[in-house]
Amino acid sequence: MSNGNLRQRLSARDTDVLYWKERLQIAVDVAQGLEYLHNGCKPPIIHRDVKTSNILLNKKLQAKIADFGLSRDLAIESGPHVSTIPAGTPGYLDPESDVYSFGIVLLELITGLPAIITPGNIHIVQWISHMLKRGDIQNIVDPRLQGDFNNNSAWKALETALACVPSTAIQRPDMSHVLADLKDCLEMVGPMRTQRIDSYKMGSSNSLKSCAVDLEGEMAPHVR
Repeated sequence: MSNGNLRQRLSARDTDVLYWKERLQIAVDVAQGLEYLHNGCKPPIIHRDVKTSNILLNKKLQAKIADFGLSRDLAIESGPHVSTIPAGTPGYLDPESDVYSFGIVLLELITGLPAIITPGNIHIVQWISHMLKRGDIQNIVDPRLQGDFNNNSAWKALETALACVPSTAIQRPDMSHVLADLKDCLEMVGPMRTQRIDSYKMGSSNSLKSCAVDLEGEMAPHVR
């Protein structure tokens, strides 16, 4: 597609940096696609390889999910001959749910960082957990935005992303809930790009710190 894939765009030079509202709209587009696969298809379809390089952007920056080579329908996935071999890409990998992988994509949109941060091969969730101890969203959101984002929206987006990435699938929301939360994030962003509203920050920063502590004990797959 005309704007390549999301990984390429997030890695672009400063003049092509995605605005905060554009990032949220891309997240909503992808969440809508996954919600349709999970709830609109009969039987439901699990993509199994959701990642930024598999999200294509058209000239209007509308996002489309690509590469269904690993996808499985739930009727097959729940049958008696299900393979237990994980499918997908390191950093995004979870054999049970697309929700985890989407959470990683959302963290990449928020931070501008890849799923595996080099040097050090640090998983993005581990990095987020460390940064949350400072309690400052400015240290987490992509610095190339130069603070030009809605604080309320950023905290809620981060909270939504972290809800997607516990190691146990039963702890994660379904894509319908994720989509609803992201639409709320988008509604918080008004016509002006620069907004500094801190009412959401106080409550969410405390809950996110608690979430970070929980995540540190169980988190992210090591890169081998």
